[in-house]
Amino acid sequence: MIYWLFLLMAIVTEVIGTLSMKYASETGSIYGHIIMYFMITLSYILLSVSIKRVALGVAYALWEGIGVLLITISSVMIFGEDISLAKASGLAILLLGIVLIKSGMQKKGNNAVKSNSSLMDKDEYHATA
Repeated sequence: MIYWLFLLMAIVTEVIGTLSMKYASETGSIYGHIIMYFMITLSYILLSVSIKRVALGVAYALWEGIGVLLITISSVMIFGEDISLAKASGLAILLLGIVLIKSGMQKKGNNAVKSNSSLMDKDEYHATA
């Protein structure tokens, strides 16, 4: 469970870092760049800790997918960026993909053991020639 919290913190720090980049580009503030560098670095560190127990593909997909979703929504709310029908549709599809990735995760042991044992059973029949 703690590794999922690390992943959540990685997502939040990525969003803050990316929004800081936008803020720095609009204002020219050095503080925006400093926050961006710190948060993006922290985000990668937290992501690397989370993949000790969360599958890499799942962690990265959630990190990027939820990050893009939150960054887009925040950009509309904070910076007044436009959101078109195509962009909104893309975000809806992205959200569906995140749900499918998360729901497709399996507990260790159950299906993996069954599929490996069934493969071994098939190999036993083919082992004799």
